[in-house]
Amino acid sequence: MSKDANEVRQFTVGEDDDGVRLDRWFKRHLPQVGFGTVSRWARTGQLRVDGKRVKVDDRLTAGQQLRVPPGGEDKARTQRTRRELTPEEESLADDILITRTKSALVLNKPPGLATQGGTKTTRHVDALLDAYAGDGEPRPRLVHRLDKDTSGILLVARTPGSAAFFSKRFSGRSAKKIYWALVVGVPDIYEGEIEAPLAKQPGTGGEKMHVDTENGQPAKTLYRVVERAGNAAAWVELQPLTGRTHQLRVHMAAMGHPIVGDGKYGGQDAFLTGSISRKMHLHARRLIIEAPGGQKLDVSADLPEHFAQSMEQLGFNPALSDAKPVATPKPKRTKAEEKQAAKQHAKQYRKARRGERKRRAEPGGKKRGKK
Repeated sequence: MSKDANEVRQFTVGEDDDGVRLDRWFKRHLPQVGFGTVSRWARTGQLRVDGKRVKVDDRLTAGQQLRVPPGGEDKARTQRTRRELTPEEESLADDILITRTKSALVLNKPPGLATQGGTKTTRHVDALLDAYAGDGEPRPRLVHRLDKDTSGILLVARTPGSAAFFSKRFSGRSAKKIYWALVVGVPDIYEGEIEAPLAKQPGTGGEKMHVDTENGQPAKTLYRVVERAGNAAAWVELQPLTGRTHQLRVHMAAMGHPIVGDGKYGGQDAFLTGSISRKMHLHARRLIIEAPGGQKLDVSADLPEHFAQSMEQLGFNPALSDAKPVATPKPKRTKAEEKQAAKQHAKQYRKARRGERKRRAEPGGKKRGKK
C-alpha cells in the first residue's frame, strides 16, 4: 500500500477477511472512512476488486486485490488511542498469558478479575488488552467472557477476522468448554445431563438467574463426578452445551449441590466448614476450539491457588481427570436405521470372509496360474 495519502491505495484481502462484506472490511481496516463514503466510492466505480466494480454488500475472497481511492477520512471518526498501562498492569498481563498464536491469545483469568468494565469496575481483562498489541497491530478483542469470580481459560482474538471466526464457534456451540468445580454434597447420580431452562430472576435487575420451565431459555449441562470427599463435597467436571448467564452455577444449585463459595446461588449452604476457602470454586479448565486455517486449539489452565489448596485438603487427586469433554449422548437410531446398519455390517462381514477364503486358497497371496 502506498504511504502517500493522495495516491490510490492497494490492499490484498487476507485469509481472516475471506467471505466478509466490503463495508465490513472497511469497518475493520479503515474505520476512519465512513459508510457513506464507501457507498459513494462503490456507486461511482472508484472502488475496484480485481479491477472490477463492486457493491458495498459484495463479499470478498482471500487473495483479491482491493483498490481504494485516496482520502475519504472522516475527521469525526477517531481511532481508539492506546492507553498507557501501569507497571502492575503490564506484569499482570504477562502473568496471565498462557499462549499466543497467530489468531488468538489464551489467558488464565484469575478469580476476582472482571472480564469487562462496568459501573464502578475499572480493573478488568479488557483494560489489559493493549499490552498484547504490537505497533501497527489491531487491538485484541474479547469473544466470550467468564464471571468475575470464575477463573480459567479466556480466549481473546488477535484480529477482527479471527474475532468473527471464534465468535461463530462459540455461538454455534462447536467450542468445547470443560470446567472443574467443587460442589457441596455428592450428587446421587454420578454422571448425566442437566436440562433446566433459565431466565432472569424478577426483582434482581437482571443480576441473578433462576430456573423457569415456562419462559426460560433452553439450557443444558453435562456433568460427571470425578471424586468425592465422603458426603461433604464432590469434585465434578462440567461441560455447558448452551451458554446462558451463570448457567453452571444455577444448574448445580438447582440440583441441591451449589458450587463451593457461590453464596449468590447457594446462600450459606455454599460454604464448607473448616479451612476451605470461601472463594468461588469454579474454573474453566480446558478449551477445545477450531482455529482459522483448520487447526484445532486445545489448551488447559492451571488452578488458582485457593482451588488447588482446597483440592489438596479434601484429598482430591488432579491426575484422575485430564478434563476431556464428557461425551455427548448419541441420538437413538430408529428401527429402520438399525436395520440398515445391520445389513451394512453383514455385508462388510461377508466381504471380509471372502477375502480370507481367497487368501487361504492362494498361499503367499499370489494368484495361481493354470498348467
